Amino acid sequence: MSQDWAARLRDRGFRITPQRQLVLEAVESLGHGTPEEILAEVQRTATGVNLSTIYRTLEVLEDVGLVSHAHIGHGAPTYHSIDEHVHIHLVCDKCGAVLSAPAQAASAFVTRLEKDYGFRTDITHVSVHGHCRSCAEGAHVESVPADRDHH
Repeated sequence: MSQDWAARLRDRGFRITPQRQLVLEAVESLGHGTPEEILAEVQRTATGVNLSTIYRTLEVLEDVGLVSHAHIGHGAPTYHSIDEHVHIHLVCDKCGAVLSAPAQAASAFVTRLEKDYGFRTDITHVSVHGHCRSCAEGAHVESVPADRDHH
């Protein structure tokens, strides 16, 4: 977990609470997780925490720059720690795998959007849908649940 998470919360006027620590630990443990997955992870040690607490806590943690989210599928957003490298999500529409690609992989595209349209892209929310290498080659036989890291 980020060593300065408590200081970042305090600096922005937020209290340090056990729920915030548990949610941040759950996000980091899962790598990528929906609010429901984060709730299940938190409830392993704190059964009294509910989904609305998870959503409120994720909003605070995102506001202070400790987590970020992306819309990987059709459901709830997927959250991940800011401590990770900045990346885009590659989502396989066939097997549900989610791969992380470095943000630099999209740098030419992002530069072109700014040059041609004056549009500054927030790459942290980007997900690209298609087929992973295994599925594209017809070799993928195992189904992987959506919103979970693979490869």
